[in-house]
Amino acid sequence: MTYAIIETGGKQLRVEAGRFYDIDLLSGSEGDRISINNVLLVQNDGDVHIGQPLVEGALIEGTIMKHLRGKKIIVYKMRPKKKTRKKRGHRQELTRLMIDSISLNGKVLASLEKSLVEKPESSVMEVTSETTETVT
Repeated sequence: MTYAIIETGGKQLRVEAGRFYDIDLLSGSEGDRISINNVLLVQNDGDVHIGQPLVEGALIEGTIMKHLRGKKIIVYKMRPKKKTRKKRGHRQELTRLMIDSISLNGKVLASLEKSLVEKPESSVMEVTSETTETVT
């Protein structure tokens, strides 16, 4: 399994190809391709590349799926015995990013197409009713 740890928006995030992640707002519109160079670690089938602080030649490519807003957070400040109260709400602006590929030194380690091929098909159980009973 191939994954990478990237830094975006002041936060570190573990990403895999073929998955989407909600991160802090990025500039760009829906459908734009984004390249992320701030890669801290790349792991490919037991082969680990750790950066000091960044991995040289590592590149993460993704596509912006959509821009959205996060869950509302209520901020309530109160000073006891003073009748002072403040109530504010905050919703974080987010970007949903689909990770297309993880590459190192120009070689693609994992991509969206590879991850779709590698995943086994989910087994579907067929339910058949051999006998039907009616209660009268």
